[in-house]
Amino acid sequence: MTETEFETLLQAGQFADIASVEREAAYALADHSHPFDACALITSGDITLVVDGVATTYQTGEIFRLSAGVLHEESAGPQGVSYRVGRRMVGAV
Repeated sequence: MTETEFETLLQAGQFADIASVEREAAYALADHSHPFDACALITSGDITLVVDGVATTYQTGEIFRLSAGVLHEESAGPQGVSYRVGRRMVGAV
């Protein structure tokens, strides 16, 4: 999926806030949650998300989704990670 195709998907799902994010190698963030739904396309590197004790690693070209309020940990791989993300505030359809 290209970034343009991904942004079209985000807009169709009413993810109005679209941004690029870059995290360096060894980036890690302990348990936290967000007040928005997130949908992200990994554009380089990889990221591991831990939800309910289950770790899942997403690599270049893969998409991850997190619902608002989901407690999770996140960490970047050895090359860091870059991704294009859409955020949808809770209550938007």
